[in-house]
Amino acid sequence: MKAKELKKEDITKVIEPICAMQTTQWFLTTAKVNNEVRTLTCAWGAFGNVWKKKTVTIYIRPQRHTLPFIMESNRFTLTFFDGYLKEMGYLGSVSAKDEPDKIKKSGLHVEHIDGNPTFLEGKYVIICKVLYKDQLKRDNFIDKEVCDKAYPNNDYSYMFVGEIEKSYEIIK
Repeated sequence: MKAKELKKEDITKVIEPICAMQTTQWFLTTAKVNNEVRTLTCAWGAFGNVWKKKTVTIYIRPQRHTLPFIMESNRFTLTFFDGYLKEMGYLGSVSAKDEPDKIKKSGLHVEHIDGNPTFLEGKYVIICKVLYKDQLKRDNFIDKEVCDKAYPNNDYSYMFVGEIEKSYEIIK
């Protein structure tokens, strides 16, 4: 896989930091433990500058089977695509618990950059190290309506603040 490294501060020049995380531009969050790769489709997140570090914040529900991989490895990648909504829709709706080969069945191909999993079909990949993690709590929501709409089953997401270690443009 060929990739061109981007400066950390330049990633938000190619991935719009707010609009990229809408319903039409999902991204894959991927982690690896013991050579096994898990991924899930995300749409919630943000870029930022936290603790004098370039960061991303992502949110993952507890029932997602990628969650233990991130918790154990304390690392994840974010892969952004041009298109591939059908494949990401599949990866977001099918659980690895029910379909262990869901990545293969999606038609996407796992590749590695600096030992971190991403996808051949991706356009940009961000490699992250977890700096902070915590599970959201109902009591901490000031606006309970937001909480009730987002979490009607009380399955509060885990929030991860990840330091952007490197980012790449994947060259086709």
